[in-house]
Parts: sequence; structure tokens; C-alpha cells
Amino acid sequence: PYDLAIDKVTFIHGDVWNVNPIALKRVERLFCKNERAVLRAKLPTGEALTLVPVAAILVASLRLHFLDVTLNAQSRGPVDFTCDAHVKKGDELGWFEHGSTIIVLAPGNFEFCDNVVEGTRIKCGEPLLRKPVI
Repeated sequence: PYDLAIDKVTFIHGDVWNVNPIALKRVERLFCKNERAVLRAKLPTGEALTLVPVAAILVASLRLHFLDVTLNAQSRGPVDFTCDAHVKKGDELGWFEHGSTIIVLAPGNFEFCDNVVEGTRIKCGEPLLRKPVI
């Protein structure tokens, strides 16, 4: 989403529930139950940003370009991986072996962009958040 310095990845083993809107309504705390990786990062301003790729049903594994390991059911977790990865806005971080969801946790002073509305699909490259100019 922006230039980032990623210093730690925590892989958390879990289930692989479907993450479609119907499942989200039926399975309580679904994103907390599914297999996921927590990428702890910092923006150039020093503010923390956390990205959480969440595996879903049929997802065999998660690969991150800056880790020389495949994160999957054989990676019983939680497992911490320290790293010193620097990525630029638009760089590919990695990939799911099928497809899923990425949760973005940003500082409280960030706000959603106007195109982010409940029920609307966000396409790759569209803005999600902005830091208000004070």
C-alpha cells in the first residue's frame, strides 16, 4: 500500500474457512480462526502499519518474496520470522497459492478514501486510506 520496512512476520496456524460475505456472517471471529501471517511494518514516517494475509479454504500456502520459506499447514505456529525487507508502493509482497484476503491495520489518524464504502469491491491499485493533512 505504501513504501514499507517490514521487520517481522508471525505465521499463525489455523483453520481455512471460506471468507466470502456469507461465511463472515455465520462464523464468529472468522479472521481470527483462519491461518494467517502478521506482517509488522513501518511507514517512512515511523508510523506502524500491519498487514495480515488471511488464508481461506483451498489456499495451500502463502509465499512472501522476502522470506525463503513457504507458509502453510506444515508451518505449525505461531512462528516468528525476523526480517529486514524494504518494499516500495506497488511492489508485489508475495502471493497466495489460491486467493484470499488481506487485512490492513493502520494508525488511528488515517481515514478511508471516498471510494471505500461497505459492500463495494476494491480493485488492485485503488486507494484505501489517506492520512489527513492538518
